[in-house]
Amino acid sequence: MPLDESFTGRVYPPQTSYEVSREKIREFADAIGDQNPVYRDVDAAKAAGHPDVIAPPTFLTIINLASINSIVTDPELGLDYSRMVHGDQQFSYTRPAHAGDVLLLTTHIDRIMARAGNDFINLRAEITDAGGGHIATTRAQLVVRGEDA
Repeated sequence: MPLDESFTGRVYPPQTSYEVSREKIREFADAIGDQNPVYRDVDAAKAAGHPDVIAPPTFLTIINLASINSIVTDPELGLDYSRMVHGDQQFSYTRPAHAGDVLLLTTHIDRIMARAGNDFINLRAEITDAGGGHIATTRAQLVVRGEDA
């Protein structure tokens, strides 16, 4: 069953907020094997011009994935999750997320299209702090393999 293209243009406002903590940043840096001191040491982060330790660039995947999952599991969209693969991911930053930030994420379905028997869904998330300051824009393309693929 093809994806419902009428979902193009839908906007999903923040459902919850996510408070970035030093511990979560450290855990994420450990998980990806990055020993950069700005992810662990407040003094190193401040020496680099940040107010606190900063999160690695892909840290925002934590909140982005939850938003993506809420969209792709919507039964009205018609996405067969068992046939879905991740096609692309991009992060564009205004500034790094840092410990103490309270993040809000608004997700947009920018495009749904079919090509060569597969469905493609392009998602964009605008991530802001609690005061509305822009932190990053993430983009993801998901591919739903066709029945014959």
